[in-house]
Amino acid sequence: MSPETWSPLRAARERRVPRVPLHVDGLEVGSVAAAHLPALAAWPQWLTLDAGGVSLRAGAAAGAGRATRDEALATIHAALRAQGLIRAWRDEPFALFDPGSGAALATIERAAARFWGTLTLGAHATGFVRGTDGRVERLWIARRSEHKATDPGLLDNLVGGGVPAGQSAREALVREGHEEAGLSPGEMASARPAGVLRLHRDVAEGLQHEWLHAFDLELSPGRVPLNQDGEVASFAALGPGEALACATSGRMTVDAALVTIDFLLRHDLLDDAAAEAGVEALRVHTVPPVSESPGSRSIPRRSTG
Repeated sequence: MSPETWSPLRAARERRVPRVPLHVDGLEVGSVAAAHLPALAAWPQWLTLDAGGVSLRAGAAAGAGRATRDEALATIHAALRAQGLIRAWRDEPFALFDPGSGAALATIERAAARFWGTLTLGAHATGFVRGTDGRVERLWIARRSEHKATDPGLLDNLVGGGVPAGQSAREALVREGHEEAGLSPGEMASARPAGVLRLHRDVAEGLQHEWLHAFDLELSPGRVPLNQDGEVASFAALGPGEALACATSGRMTVDAALVTIDFLLRHDLLDDAAAEAGVEALRVHTVPPVSESPGSRSIPRRSTG
């Protein structure tokens, strides 16, 4: 199977919907679907719409603080939600980042990030078990609950989730490890950072622009994950070939498929021809190393476009 036929590699960068830039404090931080511009004209006190795109002015005036910007965005988002333009509402606070510097410019509802096409962060761990020969023998694959707001019923990594405002990728991973797989902070401490992968694609909710922090998490052969929060329907331990088939067939979320393919490549679990082509195909999704220092919020220091 050639990596050129692997649908996740195409889907992770598929862009077809016309969009215009979103600016905050003169910085380009996202984009808005051109079809949604008429709806945004309802807030001339906060938004400027012109040939350059959309500019958010709330909070930019002298003496105006973060709360002013956050409150203005909350009002806009509530109205857009009522109109059906912001979908899969989560009641989860996410940062609105300047992708160039990593500065948080506001705090917004998670679902709104895809409406605005702003950068979000994710943390995923590939859970694996070694065989007696020391090589990776099985990968733990989760099946998402049918009640999930996004991608219900699809396959997923053992642990995976978005990084909320105020947390680093590792902090989010530890939390998700307990909620999704019943793994303790001590068990999650062994997760090794394995790089950052980029998604920049149209989705039903808007635009997913996400930096996925991938981790490798080795489990003992007798350790069986157990979901705690109802968001995972089941787990299965699959061989590398089975995991690759799931990742390339559309049965797995694009996020998890990208992380899984990357894991299989890094652990030399593909044949030589597929591995060589796969490394090149994934290059477009790989971003510069990110600090895992205690103060890091796991954001790239520069944008790669």
